[in-house]
Formats: sequence, structure tokens, C-alpha cells
Amino acid sequence: MLSLLEDYRNNVLETLFGNVEHCIVVVDPEGKVSYMNESYCRFLTVDQEVITGQHVTDVIENTRMHIVVETGKEEMADLQQIRGDYMVAHRIPLWEDGEVIGALGMVLFRDTDEWKIMNSHIKDLLLELETYRSQMQQQNGAKYSLHDIITSSPEVLQLKEKIRKTAHSDVSVLLRGESGTGKELFAHSIHHLSERSTKPFVKVNCAAIPEHLIEAELFGYQEGAFTGAKKGGKPGKFQLAHGGTLFLDEIGDMPLHAQVKILRALQEGEVEAVGAVHPQEVDVRIVAATNQSLESMIKEQRFREDLFYRINVVQIDIPPLRERKNDIKILSKYLLQKVGDRTGKRVQGFSQAVDNLFQKYRWPGNVRELENVIESSVHMTDNETIDFRDLPHHLHPDGPVTSEGQSLKEIVEQTEKRAVLKALEETDGDKSAAAKQLGIGKSSLYEKVKKYDL
Repeated sequence: MLSLLEDYRNNVLETLFGNVEHCIVVVDPEGKVSYMNESYCRFLTVDQEVITGQHVTDVIENTRMHIVVETGKEEMADLQQIRGDYMVAHRIPLWEDGEVIGALGMVLFRDTDEWKIMNSHIKDLLLELETYRSQMQQQNGAKYSLHDIITSSPEVLQLKEKIRKTAHSDVSVLLRGESGTGKELFAHSIHHLSERSTKPFVKVNCAAIPEHLIEAELFGYQEGAFTGAKKGGKPGKFQLAHGGTLFLDEIGDMPLHAQVKILRALQEGEVEAVGAVHPQEVDVRIVAATNQSLESMIKEQRFREDLFYRINVVQIDIPPLRERKNDIKILSKYLLQKVGDRTGKRVQGFSQAVDNLFQKYRWPGNVRELENVIESSVHMTDNETIDFRDLPHHLHPDGPVTSEGQSLKEIVEQTEKRAVLKALEETDGDKSAAAKQLGIGKSSLYEKVKKYDL
């Protein structure tokens, strides 16, 4: 009976869409292809019988059909790049008895010549837009936008919508999440969508600044304020961010004495440089980030409660990668293409064994670790598909797997190199902070950086 119903449904779809010029695809509640008309199959050079039942992300490049199924929100006239050309796509959720039972997608085009003209025009506009975006990055320092946050997770999609609603205001935002979840991407996105987008975006890594220098870094100093002070003085991060956004990353590592001055700057709208007689007015929007429990730090009197409420007007809790499994596959494909473009190495995808391992692994380093694993694997593979043996050793479930003839010294050096590289990446290249994280002296770290050519 079920087979007869499926045949009837497919016959109806074929009658409706089989002979239209537009490309039509229908997916089920799991994002798997239920139907694709002849025009779309011909355009993608795929066999209708083969692709039916496959997940839509494995069939259509840069598709968002599975996201429409998950969110239940239609997407009209969206630009989608397929095989280097930009298409205009409509995606509509299909409902029955109040539940989403699938989605219908339509790629619009008429004839080849007309589409080539339109596609060239779109590419020209996008290149122009990218030029303006690059100029804006150079002027204000913000590199990422909301578009750079790749996800199909309902939780993260809700966070993106929350940012769209609050970015235009001047309220302070606190980004919370584990290391590597992409807090900086969200901070950049908030600035880009705000009324301050043409003004500076200034980042401060609170964990990387030595405690005795933090006031000078944040508020600047006057000439002669201390021995070794630069002639003419130096503006602080608050002054540099005037009119724009100040991103206080790892704010939980901010010393208490600096917290007092930051609170005053936010309350009074003024800062006092080291050695200055009079305060300066500043106008900044604060976006802060932390991977620590500030509430616990308040109880331990290591973080000021009044500052916490000042920076925590809008809270964004970014879930770790292990809690959004659906994103692993999407991010893997995106990052593989990104790494491939950067390295110039042609790698098409992952073996089924690697896909399965990626889904089971807990990703303690989150998206940052995923990107590092993919980059390492791209360099290690000799094929167009990343296989199990190409992965870093720490992902092997049975522990480090060595190549034949590999010595213990080589195994130790490889592990040490990865640990140093990871620490440097997590501290944005700050060698003092990286050495502290690794539990070694700064001179030892410099030796290892030189040894491994990092």
C-alpha cells in the first residue's frame, strides 16, 4: 500500500513539474531527495533514480533545502552558486496538520543566453560588493559578517536572528561559549550590522595583556608617564574605538583594578590615560566574550558584579559543536573548500569512515579544532578524498597510529608540534599566553617555535 502511495505521489509530481524548464526538487522531513525533475537532473548531470533517497547536501551544491525543512521558514529569491554560476532559488516548506513534511525548491532560469547575461551581471555586482567590503575591513578592522557563520542548527539560526534584532542598538552584548565556538565571528557580525559599522572595530584579548600594562593598553598614556613611554604618548584601545565597537575577548581574565576603570568608562563615558591630568570623552559600544562562568567568579570576588550587569544586557550563548551534530557535515564541506582554496590543493570530500568518525568525536576544540584537523588532513592526503589514515593521530580511536618505521622521537615531536600550534592559535599568536597555557617558559616556547618553523 505504501509503495502505491509513493508511486502515486511521484506520478503527480512528474505531471506537475516533469516538463517545466525550471529546476525542481522536493525533499522529505530528513532532507533527503524525494523528487527531482528532468531539467534539474540534466543540469546537474545526475541520474534521477540514483539520487532519490540521498541527502540533498550530497546532491546539490550550496543547498539550503534541509535548513528550510528544519526551520519551516521559506526563502525566496535567494542567490545560490552551482558549478560556478549564480542561480536564483525559491525554497518553500511543505506543511501538513501543522507539521513540516518536506520542502520544495525551484531554481529559476529561462534560456541559456539570457541566464549567461544575468549571471555575468550578478558576478560583477558581487565582485564590486567584495571590493567595498575589503575597503571597509581595512578601515574598521572587522573581517567577518553574519554570512560567515555557517550553520543549519536551529539554535544557532535563532542566535543569528537575535543578533539581527539587537545589532542596530548600542546595548552591550556578552558572548558566552567554549573556546573555538566562533565568539569572534559573532562579535564582528554585531559590528557589521550596527549603526557603527563605518567606525572602528577594536579587539582586546584580555588574557594576552600583562597585568602591569593593561591600563596603558586600554586607556593609553601621556608622554613621560613612565620610563620608556613613547614620545607623544599613545592612545588606548578605548580611544581607538571611539565611535565604534570595542570587543573585550576573554573578559574573565581582566584584573580587578582594570575592571573598576572599565566600569567607570562605561558609566561616565570617559577614560583617563596614564599620566593624564584630565579625562577624555569616549563613545564605544562594548561586546564582551568569555568561556568562563562569570557568576562563579563573582562569588569568588574575582569579577565585579556591577560590571557583569553592565556588559550583560544581551546575552548570546553559543552551543558547542558536539551539541549541533548537523553542523559538522556542513562545516566540514565548507572548511574543506576554504582550505583547498587557500592551499591550492584539490581535495573533493571525505570517506564514509571519516564522516562517521567526525560525527562520533566530541570536538573539545569545537569549530577551530575541526578546521585544524581538516587543514592537517588536506596536507597529509595524496588523494582527492580524505581517508582515515590522513587524519591527525589524536582522532584515531585506538590512540596514536604511527607509520611503519616511525621512531618514538618522531611521534613525540609530532604531538609536541600540534600542541604548540594549537596553543598559539587559541591565544591568537600571543607567545606569553601560549607558554602559560602549555605550562612552559617563554624561552622554551620560542625554541619550539623555531624548531618546528611555526
